Amino acid sequence: MPDSLIVTHPASATQATLNITEASIKAADLRQFRIGDEPLAAFDPGFTNTAVCHSAITYIDGEAGVLEYRGYPIAELAEKSTYLEVAWLLLNGELPTTAELEAWEQRVTVHRRVPEEVKTVLAGFPASAHPMTILMSSVASFYSFYPDARNFDDPESRSRALVRLIAKMPTIAAYAFRKGRGEDYVAPDDDLGYCANFLHMLFAQPGRPYEEHERLVRAMEVLFILHADHEQNCSTNAVRSVASSGNDLFTCCSAGIGALHGPLHGGANEAVLKMLREIGSVDRVPEFIEGVKAGKARMMGFGHRVYKNYDPRAKIIKKSVEDVFEITGVNPLLKIALELERHGLEDDYFVSRRLYPNVDFYSGLIYEALGFPPEMFTVLFAVPRASGWAAQYQEFITDPEQKIVRPKQIYTGHRTRSYPADGPR
Repeated sequence: MPDSLIVTHPASATQATLNITEASIKAADLRQFRIGDEPLAAFDPGFTNTAVCHSAITYIDGEAGVLEYRGYPIAELAEKSTYLEVAWLLLNGELPTTAELEAWEQRVTVHRRVPEEVKTVLAGFPASAHPMTILMSSVASFYSFYPDARNFDDPESRSRALVRLIAKMPTIAAYAFRKGRGEDYVAPDDDLGYCANFLHMLFAQPGRPYEEHERLVRAMEVLFILHADHEQNCSTNAVRSVASSGNDLFTCCSAGIGALHGPLHGGANEAVLKMLREIGSVDRVPEFIEGVKAGKARMMGFGHRVYKNYDPRAKIIKKSVEDVFEITGVNPLLKIALELERHGLEDDYFVSRRLYPNVDFYSGLIYEALGFPPEMFTVLFAVPRASGWAAQYQEFITDPEQKIVRPKQIYTGHRTRSYPADGPR
């Protein structure tokens, strides 16, 4: 890959040397290439080939199947860390010391509870309300209770907002889950860790406390670590865009939740389960594969916008599936999933197109085994992603390069027209 590229504008013959940056993508700064007084602009629907920031949080090499948080490979973090340790890493750039981690965990624990008025907001939703809608609305409401969050130039105010978001997301998610089941809320248990407490708030029953299994708690930790951040995806871009107009963390993250709620971003694992059920048995997998090749069916959970190799998160989740099923019992859909994966990794149709299993291919099986209905799957994506959004928000508002987001357009409509003298017909 060259270090620079000389570009010539065909109309004006103007030339500019563009420096090429080696990063998650290969990017060139077009601002130095000007047409008159205007910098060169690219037409790029979906920003698929546009770099909008410099970031030191998450590195992805889609060609090699690499994912790193602050330089640490995702596999090592999933094996050795806890979610809150990873959250600290994303926010601060380094792994915490033992003392820092203990203080951080205690601080998160202190902020788990939500204002009583938020529970009133929750009570106003119908039982049929989607939990993502409840989560989005509740997070947006936090600004009303913590208005100092807009004082984000002050490190102390910003730090309070960050910890409040990360601490309260599981509480709101558990409230939304129990509301849909017609069950009373369960208060946080300060004697439990982050993920163990989340499972407790979800599943505890009066007179019968939820006894969390260590391996199930660990599986939740791993899932949370894998979903903590994924650089400039749709929801993260939404958080940064809303932040660009000077908004607080809670308003920005409610926008991120809204973006994640879209089925093209956060709903793929539910689609995988639906596909597995429609296939029905291992014997029907070859028929389904042929349907995919003929364009009559779609292989959900395969392929990724960034990864052109095996999604590193999928390898880790596959191991977690085995651990969870040893406790909960094996879902018969797993055999279908494994057979689909075998075909996908061996069949030239998929190999030549670089369609490999992604993080969503196995995650839905775990969530279902843990007792979650499909409408909660995206919520379980949003809760851990809060730490990534918080880190991205912090990086954005402290970056002097950033400004209010305002993409250009290519206008295709009419130009100046006269209003009819006798009025419109």
